[in-house]
Amino acid sequence: MNEAASVEAPTRQSPRRLMRQYELVERVLSYDPDADEDLLNRAYVYAMKAHGDQKRASGDPYFSHPLEVAAILTELKLDDATIATALLHDVVEDTDATLEEIHRLFGEEIAALVEGLTKIRRLDLISREAAQAENLRRFLVAVSKDVRVLLVKLADRLHNMRTLGFMPEHKRQRIAEETMDIYAPLAGRMGLQSIREELEDLAFQVLNPHAYTMIRERLKELAAESGEVLEEIRGEICKVLAAKGLKEAEVTGRQKKPYSIWRKMQLKRLSLSQVTDIFGFRIIVDEVDQCYLALGAVHQAWRIVPGRFKDYISLPKLNGYQSIHTTVRGPGGRPVELQIRTHAMHEVAERGVAAHGLYKDARSQEESEAGVTVPKPVAEAYKWLRGLVEQLEEGQTPRDFLEHTRLELFTDQVFCFTPKGDLIVLPRGATAIDFAYAVHTDVGHAAVGCRINGHHAPLITQLNNGDEVEIITSSVQKVPPAAWENIAVTGKAKAAIRRANRLATRAEYIELGEEILERRLKGLGLSAERPALAKAFPKLGIMDVEDGLEALGRGDLSVREVLEALGVDEARAEENEQPPARRATDAKGRLLRREAILLPKGLRRLPLRISDHTGAVPGERIVGIREEDAIIVHPIFSRALEAHEDAENWIDLRWNMAEVEGMLFPARIRVTVHNEVGALAEVASIISGQGANIENLDMSYRSSDFYDFDIMVEVRDVTHLNEILFGLRHSRFVSEAERFSG
Repeated sequence: MNEAASVEAPTRQSPRRLMRQYELVERVLSYDPDADEDLLNRAYVYAMKAHGDQKRASGDPYFSHPLEVAAILTELKLDDATIATALLHDVVEDTDATLEEIHRLFGEEIAALVEGLTKIRRLDLISREAAQAENLRRFLVAVSKDVRVLLVKLADRLHNMRTLGFMPEHKRQRIAEETMDIYAPLAGRMGLQSIREELEDLAFQVLNPHAYTMIRERLKELAAESGEVLEEIRGEICKVLAAKGLKEAEVTGRQKKPYSIWRKMQLKRLSLSQVTDIFGFRIIVDEVDQCYLALGAVHQAWRIVPGRFKDYISLPKLNGYQSIHTTVRGPGGRPVELQIRTHAMHEVAERGVAAHGLYKDARSQEESEAGVTVPKPVAEAYKWLRGLVEQLEEGQTPRDFLEHTRLELFTDQVFCFTPKGDLIVLPRGATAIDFAYAVHTDVGHAAVGCRINGHHAPLITQLNNGDEVEIITSSVQKVPPAAWENIAVTGKAKAAIRRANRLATRAEYIELGEEILERRLKGLGLSAERPALAKAFPKLGIMDVEDGLEALGRGDLSVREVLEALGVDEARAEENEQPPARRATDAKGRLLRREAILLPKGLRRLPLRISDHTGAVPGERIVGIREEDAIIVHPIFSRALEAHEDAENWIDLRWNMAEVEGMLFPARIRVTVHNEVGALAEVASIISGQGANIENLDMSYRSSDFYDFDIMVEVRDVTHLNEILFGLRHSRFVSEAERFSG
């Protein structure tokens, strides 16, 4: 039996009595006396008639759903246009109504909002990763045009989650997963904390029902046991504040939500009995100065718990949240968690972006620099959303964008500073590498070191709140080490590193392809200009010259194929003629001939040694690691480089293609063969048939069915190596053949 099926699904019954038309209007007028009553009345009647006799899975009239969505939005005190949109948000999708009719009856503004919601409803945000990423792109672009689209969608999702128990089991799981992955974090990012908490709890109830039930029962027990204690603590806090002149301070107790407790248990690996701050208290005052006065009062009265103090008034969260968090050993030595804020801050904490008055006057909209229409004033939470949309315009791949968005949605922040005092906000666990890329992509690419709070530190150092970070750059470094991608935390840094290395690798393959083709043509007494190549490569199914040269450099195309496409008749006869090969290393197979590598000035006297572990061949991007007696040459994908993450130890090396012709270089490959008679003989035959030498062969694994061999072969370049791998993969004896990375 499915785990979720054995526990009662979350159900908050749909209302048996529909909210009357005048009741909804009165709700809106209670906080917005200037609201358009006629608009609200017309939207109510139109939606009710359009949905007619439609029913929900619960059996309630379908119109109860948009009406409840509108009611949720009145709690956020949203404008009349948003409430009308909530009433109309399903009519185009579920009835005979059209957008043209909505535009004619309710105007351009509401028609645009309804259209945005209709598009979002058609998205499936839980699907295969690439499709999910593209859907998330479209979702955020639609929202960025008017954030009210998101607010209506969140209210829509909240009511659907409240009535989720009426849905089939498989749909409950999918909707709950989507809520936890996308909608709850988005609500949090927009500062809608109460909606986020309820969405998380409702989703948690479906996704992990046993844990939810366990925590809920424990909370009931604690509430019964601690009722008098909580009132006693609240009274003591009031006395302490009154002694400092804060008699009007509002002090309330609160109980954490089950999912919040579960998340803390998972994060800190605690049992339920070890979670001590299940209950907390909130102190709300009138002025900012009173927040710090209250803080001083409680810190004087009780000892603080180290490491549990955060000042989000001085450094607000990205969603605009402001409050002071502290934990003290309160009456009886009990840990007491406190939040201290003003009434205005509390309004923002509860209503988030909806508390900023972004929607009260549609006429105040203006064009932003990104060309996105946003109302004034723009809240910090909305700036974050716009920042995501701007990244879409930078051409990130869907996978990169999804990765970055997930990181942005789910992580807490650390606040760091540049030497000039500029604030850089990063996810918790971010390193100086992430900081460098947050400053500017070019700074990240050129970073070779850093100073944290005035002291030299590795770029892989994790940053803490308040750190001042100075990035040290070098004009020599143009491409960041590929290993940084596994160290960086932010999606922006990871994507930039991946993109830079991809472009650098492509450029090297293009250059190698050019040199291979040029050498071959020169040996035939011929040459080929770009126009000739532009006509030749399409014959091979490649429309771009650089794509063709890259394929040649990678070994995906052979020189013979290119020559035939160029119309060189004698290519086939000449192709098999190879000059006598000589080893690129010394007699012991260790020291590399100096002419094979282009070394930076100042390092040319140091001996060169190819990595014994992986080998290295022309056409592969290579990196040098300086050791005491030599420079060790590694291919960029070598896992051995993970032990040398600091860029100060890396030396950017390049093959000297003009000198490596006719040399043989070592490369380790791993071959998995079937345990059959003649398998190893065929592997050796394929390698020798390609004109390569086997320098060493080791069996690394053996089972009854397969053998794994690590073979060090001597080849001319990466094209030669790829031809060997291609031949091995097409043998019936060979299961896998790959370049060995360590």
